[in-house]
Amino acid sequence: MNGSSPIVMVIDDDPSLLKALERLLRSHELNVTTFDSPQEFLEQYEPDLHGCLVLDIDMPNHNGLELQQKLIAQGIELPIIFLTGHGDIPMSVQAMKRGAVDFLTKPVHEDDLIEAIQSAIEKDRVHRKTDAELTEFRKKLETLTPREREVLLHVVSGRLNKQIAADLGTVEKTIKVHRAHLMTKLKVRSLAELVRLSEKIGIIPIGSE
Repeated sequence: MNGSSPIVMVIDDDPSLLKALERLLRSHELNVTTFDSPQEFLEQYEPDLHGCLVLDIDMPNHNGLELQQKLIAQGIELPIIFLTGHGDIPMSVQAMKRGAVDFLTKPVHEDDLIEAIQSAIEKDRVHRKTDAELTEFRKKLETLTPREREVLLHVVSGRLNKQIAADLGTVEKTIKVHRAHLMTKLKVRSLAELVRLSEKIGIIPIGSE
């Protein structure tokens, strides 16, 4: 169970519904994989799999909310669209608070389901793109010298070059050189981009501890 194209993973204990959803989604040219239980999904899941989950909330032994919680605990961030035959409002609130993309009541309207799936796939694409960007940024950080890392902390704290120079006991020209080097090594085009990426990986500006 892998591949580079998004996959819609459908989990439901009703075989007839699984087949119907699979036919419907394939008619919209979507890649589909079906599972009759959360356990079957967990046994076959691979980390490089991407797309979204269409998940029945009410299944014996291991319901949809329990699977959602388990995925969160394992750091698996696949967007989830819940399906329910009961329209249970407390469950829907709980699911949405945990990050579910949508909560649809059976029998689900085709247009609503397709729209939700497209939204979920886009959410997954953006998340994976951001995650890859941050992974690359962390690798580039390792190329900085200890002094460049020190200057970086001051830069993302909003300090001016002459202020950084005073703090570090050097001259402004030296700080400008370090700053240019670290921007080049990190391949960032602006201070705003540097601050954004630094915040996302948890770099704490000086004075914010």
